[in-house]
Amino acid sequence: MLSYYILQLRSFVYVVPAMLTAIIFHECAHGWVSDRLGDPTPRASGRLTLNPLKHLDFVGTICLLFFHMGWAKPVPINPQYYQNRKKGVILVSLAGPVTNFILAFLSLLVYGLILIYAPEASSLWNTLEVIFYYCVVINIGLGVFNLIPLPPLDGSHVLEELFPAVRNFFQRFRTYGSLILLLLLVSGALSRPLSWLDDAVLNGMWRIVYQILIRLPVFSTHTL
Repeated sequence: MLSYYILQLRSFVYVVPAMLTAIIFHECAHGWVSDRLGDPTPRASGRLTLNPLKHLDFVGTICLLFFHMGWAKPVPINPQYYQNRKKGVILVSLAGPVTNFILAFLSLLVYGLILIYAPEASSLWNTLEVIFYYCVVINIGLGVFNLIPLPPLDGSHVLEELFPAVRNFFQRFRTYGSLILLLLLVSGALSRPLSWLDDAVLNGMWRIVYQILIRLPVFSTHTL
């Protein structure tokens, strides 16, 4: 039993830095794009910051820790500042998941480079290898999960802009959105479809990374 808790604690040591990085860059991306589109709201609310406490949502963070799927505190925006509301909201909404996918890809590339170049007996490199792998898994999980078209996730905002009639439907249960998502995760209703999507994204990224790595001169003497 003690060994189980030690393994769990060790897992959290790896998960927490990966999780904080994923959340911070996800939310900063929302705020940065909105800021670039002329909206001063994210900057005025202090959300263009790397301070994780400004971005963490309690329920979403717990879900991210235990399910590797979750959400952060939404960045306040004001679409009235956008020249094109629909385009602006869609770009801001997609900025977070796209940033997570970019981070996942870069982390996977670094992970592959560590496998090739790092000394096999080095505990430091082994630790970094695990951390970067968790960065891959958590960023993909956060990116895919937030594309689900249910409030308060980013996918719901994209759906609302593409189909305005959906907005009235979402208004009926927007207050309970986080609770509904929590129940769906705890019940396992989302586990299989999200796992399939996560694996599909990971496999696609790995194929691209593999094509990059095999062009390295040292690749032929190592096995991935």
